[in-house]
Amino acid sequence: MGFGLGVSADQRAMEAQIDEEMLALVTQLTNEVNWHMRERGLTRADLAGRMGVSPGRVSQILSGGENLTLRTLAALSTALDARFEIELSSSKAEDTYTSRDTAEAEAAPPQNGPNHHTFPRTQHRESARGPRRR
Repeated sequence: MGFGLGVSADQRAMEAQIDEEMLALVTQLTNEVNWHMRERGLTRADLAGRMGVSPGRVSQILSGGENLTLRTLAALSTALDARFEIELSSSKAEDTYTSRDTAEAEAAPPQNGPNHHTFPRTQHRESARGPRRR
C-alpha cells in the first residue's frame, strides 16, 4: 500500500503489521515444505512432478514472493503426503480461549495408532527438527 495523502498513521501501522505477519507465514510455510522435502529425499523437480507443475513453478512457490491459494497449499500437502496444521492464537499473552472442540478433544481418551503422537505441538517440532529459530 502506498503512503499517499489521506492515509492515517493507524492505517500505515496496520499495513506494516500485515506485511510482517505475511513474511512470518511465508517463512514458516517454506521452512515446513523444505523440511518435508528433505525428510522424503525429494528435489524440487520431484515435487513438481508430484504436483503436475514445472520445477520453475515450484521455485516460484517456495520463493515466497506470491500470495498462495488454498488450492496450491492443498497440492503441496498432497504431493508431500502430509497435512498443514493451522493454529490461530492470540497475539496478546493474556488472552486465552479454548473452543468446545479443543476442550472435548483434551477430555477424550487417547487414541492409539501408528500416526498418533502425544507430544505437545512445540515439543514435537523441537524433538523432530531441533528448536525453531525466530
